[in-house]
Amino acid sequence: MKLGLRLLLAFFLITGIAAFFVLRVFVNEVRPSVSEVMEDLMVDTANILAELARDDLAGMSAGGTLKDSVFAQRVRDYASRPVDARIWGLTKQSLDYRIYLTDGSGRVVFDSGFRAQGDATGTDYSQWRDVARTLRGEYGARATREVATDERSSVMYVAAPVRHERQVIGVLTVAKPMSTVHPFVDRAEQQILLRGAWLLGLSLLVGVVVTGWLVWSVRQLRRYAQQVQLGQRLAAPRLSGELGELALAMETMQQRLQGHEHIEQVVRALTHELKSPLTAIAGAAELLQDDLPEADRRAFAGQITEQSLRMRQLIERLLELSKLEHRHRLDHMVPVDVAALLRDCAARATSRAVQGGLVLEVRAEGNTVLQAELELLELAIGNLLDNAIDFSPPGGTVTLATAAVGDHIEITVQDPGPGVADFAMARLGERFYSTPRPARGSGEGGLRKGSGLGLAIVRQVVALHSGTVCFENTQPGLRVQLRLPRVAR
Repeated sequence: MKLGLRLLLAFFLITGIAAFFVLRVFVNEVRPSVSEVMEDLMVDTANILAELARDDLAGMSAGGTLKDSVFAQRVRDYASRPVDARIWGLTKQSLDYRIYLTDGSGRVVFDSGFRAQGDATGTDYSQWRDVARTLRGEYGARATREVATDERSSVMYVAAPVRHERQVIGVLTVAKPMSTVHPFVDRAEQQILLRGAWLLGLSLLVGVVVTGWLVWSVRQLRRYAQQVQLGQRLAAPRLSGELGELALAMETMQQRLQGHEHIEQVVRALTHELKSPLTAIAGAAELLQDDLPEADRRAFAGQITEQSLRMRQLIERLLELSKLEHRHRLDHMVPVDVAALLRDCAARATSRAVQGGLVLEVRAEGNTVLQAELELLELAIGNLLDNAIDFSPPGGTVTLATAAVGDHIEITVQDPGPGVADFAMARLGERFYSTPRPARGSGEGGLRKGSGLGLAIVRQVVALHSGTVCFENTQPGLRVQLRLPRVAR
């Protein structure tokens, strides 16, 4: 089954079930709500009429009736009034209240009559729920079917007490057949069902549109994936929402899978970096095959050793950077006191600093403990310190500082060297990009070039710790600042 058909069927099923239950609730609530409103109106009517009948009932003789009373005459006048009212499109041409009045014992003393029922005057209604409850001082009401098997033949009865001098002297009941409001209820139900059908139709239309858009988007992605599979280099389709993000992710994946240019660039740079020390080693080895003075022999042997160490350092750093680039989270988080770590790094670099005529200074402010991977943080600071020593002139001071700033720890390495040209500042931290540094007896002239892997490693370590790196020329010197959260996210 096609994806679009599946989505459409699922949408239709969900919408249909929801519409069925919602409409059913609405329809089932219409009749009870109409009954409640009608009962509320009948309560008001019964109480008004009870007040009007009070004087006649209070003046009635024992065992008598109110057939000839003013109240009875007014009720008969009401029943005989012609009416032709159009209520929201429906016509009402009859007055449907039945009114009966009982005395304090429940005997009917007046009955306006209702349809096929005769005059109930003189009948004992004391057992009827509306009369009995009202005589007890409670709210009296009932609903009785004229035809036991027909729910639509129900008649609602609502009673009100007739009081005289704070005594209940009788009960006035107003009755109204529910059939008189059935046309209004039926019309309301029809309107609900009709509008529900429209709503269902519109929902299905929306479902068709949404399904069509989803299917079109998925087909765009499928076509893009098929073209990539065939080796074509195309831009990902521009879609919105999560599908758009998926398209961009696919494009990124394609670029990584087809990143031959990047691989070629890395290989070319690595070859270039290795060619220089290999050339130096080959030249020194060739010269060592001849008879040389002892001093020259030692110089060439030292050059071979130095260049071998350079290649080994290059390879080790490249492997370390590759491992960092393939990591997505920190695995061995421990509390690290950065101030103590800076002192340890400075102690290990002391011999190199002394050889270069430099002084290492460590400063710390506040509580500098954070959650970090100790080995990685040590690797990053070590690379920064190596760069600072390489670029610092003799007699200078390299400063390592750390301070607590809110929920972050800042680590700063400041050297007194020449700094970095503005055009190169943005590229610091790129793989194999570096600026010339003093040779320090390398035999390669006044300047030598590093691999550029040290700062790339620093950037990767800081990124794994959810931190940031900032480079700033200080004239003289370069300040590198790492800003790390106390807890990496």
